Amino acid sequence: MFSKNIIFKNFKQKKNIKFKKKINNILKKEIVKSSSLLNSFSQNYEYSFNNIKINKFKKYSFINLIGMGGSILGTEAIYDFLKFKIKKKIKFYNNLNNKMELKSKNKVLNLVVSKSGNTLETISNFNLILNSQRKNKNIIITENKLSFLNKLAKKLKAEIIEHKNYIGGRYSVLSEVGMLPAQLLGLNEKKFKRINHLIENKNFLNQLIYNVNFIFSCISNGKKNSVILNYDESSENLFKWYQQLTAESLGKKNKGIFPIISSMPKDNHSLLQLYLDGPKNNFFTFFGIRNDKSIRLSNKNLFDKFSILKNKDLNQIIQAQMQATKTVFRRKKIPFRSFEVLKRNEEALGELFCFFVLETILLGRLMKVNPYDQPSVELIKTETSKILI
Repeated sequence: MFSKNIIFKNFKQKKNIKFKKKINNILKKEIVKSSSLLNSFSQNYEYSFNNIKINKFKKYSFINLIGMGGSILGTEAIYDFLKFKIKKKIKFYNNLNNKMELKSKNKVLNLVVSKSGNTLETISNFNLILNSQRKNKNIIITENKLSFLNKLAKKLKAEIIEHKNYIGGRYSVLSEVGMLPAQLLGLNEKKFKRINHLIENKNFLNQLIYNVNFIFSCISNGKKNSVILNYDESSENLFKWYQQLTAESLGKKNKGIFPIISSMPKDNHSLLQLYLDGPKNNFFTFFGIRNDKSIRLSNKNLFDKFSILKNKDLNQIIQAQMQATKTVFRRKKIPFRSFEVLKRNEEALGELFCFFVLETILLGRLMKVNPYDQPSVELIKTETSKILI
């Protein structure tokens, strides 16, 4: 357990003190070197927006969020994970889709996010929305430089919020990119900021370091698939965020981790056979929520061997299936770690964001790849532009 919000059980492994010291030294250097980026994970971070100016947008009950990749995945994760606390309606435009519902009878706030200000898909979707919903107000989050969206924002007299140029999209969830939407949705942005609390926690640091040590050992021995066994549907977008973070940060120089999201317990009936008896090139993460409210089954039509379901709710059944799967994994010596969230709140989600970001940066350094760039992604953008000319 590394906090009151989350029970974390690490991969079963022999403790390597020598390697622990090496990773700890990398972590210390990285916290200093990446202080600007990681500062966005602390409460000391200064946003580029003025709360007084933003307050006038809090009256909107309907929001369109338009972006791609790291510009939108973090907010999608926040919204789904904390949906029970949010009264506003938000639509995410995160792909090109001919069947998008564009018309709206409501007054809507358009929130457009693109670090470069030149993201083709974001510009295309925003164009369609502007054409269909002409009376909307607009906020555009982008770098402070000459770009298409900066020019368009001035033309529309939209509110422009600076996307700090030293914060990459996939690392931006606790910066303006994720925290402005969180505020507009009525959430407390300060509660997400947990990095100072965590890095002062020796247990957290030890768990993080041994976790990174084990994953690096897996990669070195050919286990390169990171399979998330997700037992909480409301966390699917959290792991889509993790998927981008891991794939884009580490997939370089013929190296990398392939992140796979598996929806459980549904995938017991499709993929579990492969996980248990297929190639041994995976390491696993179990993820679940311990204390969520849940629907209780009716006793009326339960009999014979299914009498065991009497007085049970769905969450109890899911927990039993997760524990059973862990037992079989242990028996078969399949490597796994587990996260169980005790409280679904801003603090728990902020801690998960911090854990996975620190893990990814440390793995990048051990793998000798730059965890902050994504050089090959630009190739597709360049080729697409050539074709459209």
